[in-house]
Amino acid sequence: MRVTKQLHQPIIEACKLNDAKAQMQLYDLYCDAMYTVALRYVKDTYEAEDVMQDAFIKAFKKINLYKEEVAFGAWLKKIVINQSIDWLKKKKLAVVPINEEITTIIEDDDWQVTSKVGYDEIVGSINKLKEKYRLVLTLYLLEGYDHNEISQILGISEVTSRTHLMRGKKQVQEHLKTSYYG
Repeated sequence: MRVTKQLHQPIIEACKLNDAKAQMQLYDLYCDAMYTVALRYVKDTYEAEDVMQDAFIKAFKKINLYKEEVAFGAWLKKIVINQSIDWLKKKKLAVVPINEEITTIIEDDDWQVTSKVGYDEIVGSINKLKEKYRLVLTLYLLEGYDHNEISQILGISEVTSRTHLMRGKKQVQEHLKTSYYG
């Protein structure tokens, strides 16, 4: 990863100077991965392309804020995720907060799936969930965000994030049980 960072550094520096050729090089390096990230959220190939394009435009406008504290790909991925969530909110597919009266948090640490189930089947099951559960599971399980970060990104409480995670996991488990044992 150190080598990749060193190889991309001159391109990033040229992008900071608004070099169109460097911007195109950086786009070519990351567009496929960022499209995949956007598609996880928006679920439509054309919309995912638009979201990705908008995220790149935003990234190029704000590239001077990139301080190399994290890998460039991670910095860009965060922009794509935020752009995807903004798109969902604009399309009124935003997360509807559950009743805030829930005060107990139930952690489901025994989430186990048979070894016959692969990554694609799990992601496929996650993608069939209601938007509010799908977003939290995707951010938590696939992107690695914690509940504090998810609550900030989605504008929900940590309790809601944990509850959505728990309920989403249960629905994925039920779907996988019926798919493999039903």
